[in-house]
Parts: sequence; C-alpha cells; structure tokens
Amino acid sequence: MTDPSGPGEIRSAVPSELVVSSKDDDAERAEFAELLAIVQAAKERAFQAVNREVIATYWQVGEHISQRVAAGRWGDAVVDRFADFVQRSFVGIRGYSPQNLRRMRQFFEAYRGNERLSALAWDISWTNNVLILSGAQTAEAREFYLVLAAQYGYSSRELERQIDSMLFERTMISNETHKEIIKHRPELAALRDSYVLEFLDLPADHQEHDLRRAIVANLRDFILEFGKDFAFVGEEYRLQVGDQDHFVDLLFFNRQLACLVAIELKLGRFRPEYLGQLSFYLEALNRDVRKPNENPSVGLILCSAKNDTVVEYALSSMLSPAMVAQYQLGLPDKAVLARKLRKLRDRAEREEADG
Repeated sequence: MTDPSGPGEIRSAVPSELVVSSKDDDAERAEFAELLAIVQAAKERAFQAVNREVIATYWQVGEHISQRVAAGRWGDAVVDRFADFVQRSFVGIRGYSPQNLRRMRQFFEAYRGNERLSALAWDISWTNNVLILSGAQTAEAREFYLVLAAQYGYSSRELERQIDSMLFERTMISNETHKEIIKHRPELAALRDSYVLEFLDLPADHQEHDLRRAIVANLRDFILEFGKDFAFVGEEYRLQVGDQDHFVDLLFFNRQLACLVAIELKLGRFRPEYLGQLSFYLEALNRDVRKPNENPSVGLILCSAKNDTVVEYALSSMLSPAMVAQYQLGLPDKAVLARKLRKLRDRAEREEADG
C-alpha cells in the first residue's frame, strides 16, 4: 500500500481532530492566564480582609490591656496569665504569647489618636508593624516606613533591611538620595526640614551611619582574628526588655571565659551614661540569653571621636575579684583595641571620601 504522505514525510499518530494549532494554544494560554489573574486577585483580597481582621483584633486586645494597665488593674503577671489562658482555651493558637500581647498594647498606644498612622498600620502585616514599632522611634519615621511597606509590598526581611540601613534618616538628610520616594509622597518632603540629626562633631554632610557600619564590620573581623576563642554570635543583636527592643552592635562568645561579650561602638566622645547603657544590656543578656552553664556576660564600649579614642570594659557585679582578673587576661588589651579603632576609623573615612 502506497504511503500518501510521500517519501521523507512523517505521519502524525495523533488524530487530526486532537491537533491544536499554535494559534489556538496561545489563545488558550491567554484565557488561562486571565482566569489565574482572577483567582490571584481573589486570594489577595481575602488575605487583605483577613489581615485587617487580625490587626483589628490585636488593636482591641491592645486597647483592653492598655486601659487595664493604666487603671492599675493589670501588670506583667496578669498578662502572662492571660497568655496562658488563651493557649488553654484555643489549643495551638498562635500570636498570643506574653511578648506579643505587650506588642499589642504598644501598638495601640503608639497610634491611638493618630488616625492617619493607624489607617496605614491596618494595611500591612502584623510582622511589619512590629518591625516598624521597634525600629522607628518617631511618628515621622513610622509614617515613612508604613507608607513604604504598604506602597511597595515589602516583605518583612526587606523592610527590616531598610530600617536597619536607616533609610528614613538618610532620606531626610539627603537632597539627592531616594528622591523617588519623596516624589510619590510629597508630604514626606516637609519632614526633612523638621528632622534634626546630631552628628557628634562629624561634618554636616557626613553619613554617620555608613561610617559606623564600616567600622563595625571591620571590627568584627578584627575581634575574630584577635584570638581563636572568640566566636561571632550576631550583629545588631536584638534584646527585648519589656515592650522595647534594644540592639547590641556586636555579640561574641568567648570560649576560654565561657561568656558572652557585647561590644558597643559610639561615634563621638565618651559619656559616662554609655557604661550605664551597656550594663543594662549585660543584665538583659544574663537574664534572657546566657545559658545556665555560662559565666556572666562582659561588655566592651568603644568611643571614637576625631582626636580621641576611649575603650572601657563593663563587668557584671556578679563577678568575684578572681573572675575579674581572669576576664582581664582573656579579653583584648585596651591599648591594642584603641590603636586598631583609630586605624579603622581613618580607613573608613578615607573610603567614604573616595566613594
């Protein structure tokens, strides 16, 4: 029997009625994409609706706790008992830990009476709200990050990165940087005139935070090179005390001393209150981070002004004289650190000027 397709041709085993042309295939994909867009839009609306309900619930709970605390009827112990009560009432429920309940109170107290900010806060996730509450200390800064998170749909990781990089401060002091943000929200431009940032005897146009981060990054590497007994734990290590977040510039663990070592860098001249702040951090570390088999934490404060460098240790009152002597032997020498800090600052300033 002769093949009607002729020599050199391959016959399809698929019936002709099942063959879809590329044109039909493209039309089908376009139709599917349209339907997927409908599904995706519905999912986003559902998420937004649920998220607003979550925020509304947390607002109401925060208002209740705030009112009870203000009236002297509730304290930390009652909040802890309420958290336990919720867990027993709704087995497996998340979001009602003592820490988060205190966040709800802080959330309500931060935005009550400010309809503009509270409205913005309801349009972003709770995680992003917590990041803004802990990372932005003024109403202007909070509005800035609330707008960014809502307008650009920032993930919590991206929002945290922007806050940690002090985007608000850099935007408010720069005429060139991030103009696009201000262009889209003209009312934020007025904040530049009212926002005052102290630069601790640095030139007015100097990016203090960038300089500080450059020194901290190099300092971290130097400490790790200083001795094999230092292990890096974290940078800008978060400590929560009550409903406030605090951040330790660098946190190490010293294996020889079996203790945490907190390091704080200050640009400017030494102030006695810096040691008080560091001692406060050590108390929090000893209470919430230190393991039972570890020794009390130690702190190191580095102050770098243009022509002055100060290095001081903060030791826990829990240490005996023998332990103090042991710590002094196991920690970097002050004079060595001071010389290194001066070099790091000089190098960072040169790189800043060259950049």
